[in-house]
Amino acid sequence: MTPEPEAHGPVHGTWEPAPAARWEDAFLAGNGHHGVLVFGDPDDDRVVVTHHTLVRPNGGEHARPPRLAARLPALRDRLLAGYLTAAEEFTDGRPLQWVQPFHPAFQVRLRRPADDEHGYRRAVDFRTGEVTAARAGWSSRVFVSRADDVIVQEVTAPDLAVTLDHRLPGVPTGLGVGHGALLTPEGALLSLRARYPGSDRAYTGVTLLAVRGGTTELVPPGVRITGARSVLLLTRVRRHTGELDVTAEGRLLRDLAGDGARVYDELLGRHLDRHRTAYRRVTLDLGADPAERALPGSELLRRPPGTALVERLFAAGRYHLLSSSGLFPPRLPGLWTGDWDTAWSGAFTTNANLNLQTASAAAAALPEVTEAQAGLVHRQLGDWRENARAVYGARGAVAPTHTDGESGYAYHFSREYPLHLWTAGADWLLKPLVDHDETRGAPDPRTAAALAETAAFYEDFLTRTDARGRLVVVPSYSPENRPARGSWGALNAAMDLSAARHALLTAARYHPGRAAKWRALADRLPPHRVNADGALAEWAWPGLDDTYDHRHLSHLYGVWPLEEITPYDTPDLAAAAHRALELRGAENDSAHGHLHHALVAARLRDAGRVAHALRQVLEGDFFHASLMSSHYPHRDVYNADAAHALPAVLIEMLVQSTPDRLVLLPAVPAAFPRGELRGVRTRFGAELDLAWDPDGARAVLRPGRTHRIELRTSSGAEPLDLVAGEDRVLTLGAR
Repeated sequence: MTPEPEAHGPVHGTWEPAPAARWEDAFLAGNGHHGVLVFGDPDDDRVVVTHHTLVRPNGGEHARPPRLAARLPALRDRLLAGYLTAAEEFTDGRPLQWVQPFHPAFQVRLRRPADDEHGYRRAVDFRTGEVTAARAGWSSRVFVSRADDVIVQEVTAPDLAVTLDHRLPGVPTGLGVGHGALLTPEGALLSLRARYPGSDRAYTGVTLLAVRGGTTELVPPGVRITGARSVLLLTRVRRHTGELDVTAEGRLLRDLAGDGARVYDELLGRHLDRHRTAYRRVTLDLGADPAERALPGSELLRRPPGTALVERLFAAGRYHLLSSSGLFPPRLPGLWTGDWDTAWSGAFTTNANLNLQTASAAAAALPEVTEAQAGLVHRQLGDWRENARAVYGARGAVAPTHTDGESGYAYHFSREYPLHLWTAGADWLLKPLVDHDETRGAPDPRTAAALAETAAFYEDFLTRTDARGRLVVVPSYSPENRPARGSWGALNAAMDLSAARHALLTAARYHPGRAAKWRALADRLPPHRVNADGALAEWAWPGLDDTYDHRHLSHLYGVWPLEEITPYDTPDLAAAAHRALELRGAENDSAHGHLHHALVAARLRDAGRVAHALRQVLEGDFFHASLMSSHYPHRDVYNADAAHALPAVLIEMLVQSTPDRLVLLPAVPAAFPRGELRGVRTRFGAELDLAWDPDGARAVLRPGRTHRIELRTSSGAEPLDLVAGEDRVLTLGAR
C-alpha cells in the first residue's frame, strides 16, 4: 500500500497508518473538474465530492462593475494636485460584494460492521492519482478519471451501507435537498439534488453502484449490500438550472460500467494515459535517506525539515497542481474543500495567489495547468472589456482581483481594498501564457488577441503626464498595500509601471505591424524610483513613502516573474530591488508571502533568503497530513498556495530561463548540497536534466530548436549555440 521509490529514488506518493479524522487530512484526487477528499475509514468511510463549477449564489451572480468613467477625470485631477485620499471616494457607494463561494457537493458514505482488525494503511500514489486504503477484510481504491470525467471507487467488503450525504460543515439553512434511490438490472442508482436557497440554480450528484455477488436492497435514502465480492461506484456531479434527468445520467454511467469484472482497471488504464504521462515529466531527487523516504507524511512533517520532506512536497505539489487543473486552474483551496464556509469564498484570487500557485507550470512541464489558466482568461475576456469601459471609459481589458470562475466582472472592492483600481491584472495573468508560448516555440492566437486588448487599454488609459512629460499611471494601486501616511488609491505603483511596460512591449512582439506605437508609448513611462533607503520604491511618485511590513511583494513584479530587473542587465536596479526585499516584513506570515519572497530572492541570486523563506514554510506547520497546505502557520485556513508554489521555488533556485538565457544554480541553499532535477522545460525550447554536488554540476540540454543563448553560471557568462535535435552536455566546476 505504500508508494514505492522508482529505482531507489524519491517516493511518488505519501501514506498514513490511520484514517483521516479531519477533512483537511483526507487524501486528494482530481481531474480538474471533479475532486475527492478520501478519509479511508474502514468502518465509516467518507469520500467528499467537489466540482469546480459548484459556487453558491449570493448576489454576486448579478453584480456588474461600477460605472465610474465619467468621474475619472476629476479623480485624476485631484490625485495629481496632491489630494492623496481622493480615490477613497471613487465608488458608486455599494457595500462589499463577495464572489459566489465555492463549496463541496456531498459525501459518499460507506458504512460496514465495525471490527477490531489491525494492519491498516492508506496511501495516495501521485503517479496514478489513486487513493487506496486497506485492512483485513476491507479495501478501497479511488481515482478521478481524466479520460472519462468520472469518480471511480472500488470497495471490497461483503456488507456495506451506502448513502449520499449533504450534511457537511457550514451547509446553508434552506438548502433544498432531495434524494433518489433506484434498483436496476445493472445496479443501484443513487442521486442527490440540492437547490440553493432563493435561487433557480441547483446541482445534482448521481452514483451508480455495480455490485458483484450478494444482494442489494433499497434502504432510503441509500442501499444496503450483503455478501458482495466487490462494489464499483461511479459518481458525477452537474450544476444546472431547472431539472436534471437522473435516469439519463445513470445510463451514461452504466455505459462506463459495462458488464466486465475488470471495469475499474479498464477505466484506470484510460486515465493513466493522461495523468501518469503528465506527472512523470519532471522529477526532483535530493538524495534523501531511504529510511526517511519510507516514513508516513505526518511523521516527516513532525521532524526537523529534511530532504525527504522537500522531495515529497515537490512531488505532492506537482500532483495536486495537475489534479486541480482542467476546467479551471486551482482556486485558493485548489479543487477541494470539506466545508461550505470556505475562506475568501474559495475564489480565484488573481492579484497574487493564482499566479503563485501556477508558477511552475511552464518549467515543470505541466501545459495542462497553463491551458486551464488560459481557458479562464479567454472565457472571461468579454467581462474584462466591460470592466475597462465601465470604470475607465477605455477600450481593451481590465482583469478582476477576485473571480468565482463564472464572472470576470470587477465588482469586489471596498475602501480599504479598492480592487477596481488594479489595472495590472491582465498583464499579470497573461504572463504565464506568454511563458508557455515561449517554451513551446509558437504563439497562441488567443494570447496574441488578449495582449492586443491589453495594449489598447493602455493606449486609452495613459493620457496624463508629469512635469517632465512622462506618463503617469493615475489612479494606481499596489495590491494590497498603501503608502505610509497615504491611501490605497495612489499614483505610479511600481507594479503598474512594470505591467504597462511589459504589456505594451510584449504585444508589440506578437503584433509587429502595430509595434511602433506601443513601443513609443512604453518609452514614455517613467523609470522606477529608488527611495531614501536605497530600495526600489513601491510607488514611483514623490511623497509616497513605503510601507514595508506587508505580505504582498507586488512592487517586485519587475524581478519576478518579469525580467525587467535582473542582476545581469540592470545591476543597479537589481541592487535596489534586493534592498527592498531585505526591508520587506512578513506581516501576518501568509504562506504566499514567504514563497513569493523566495521566488524574488532566487532571481536576485540570494540563496540565503531563499533558504530562510523555505524554512519559514517548512518549520511553520503549514502542511496537513494530506500534504495540502494552509494559508497561515499552525495549519490555519486550508489553502493551496504553499503546496502548489513550492515546486516553483525549488526549480527557480536551480534553473532559470528566458528565450535567450539559461541560468544554472543561481541560488541553491546549503541544505541541498546535491541532487538531480530531470525533465525541466526552458523558455528557449530545450528540455533540461541537471545534476549537482559539491564537486560541480552536469547539465544535459535537449533543444527542440536551433538557437544561440547566453549561459550564466557562478563563473560568469558565455554564449551557447544549440542545434535542434542535438544534445548538449555542460560540465560546471565546483561552486
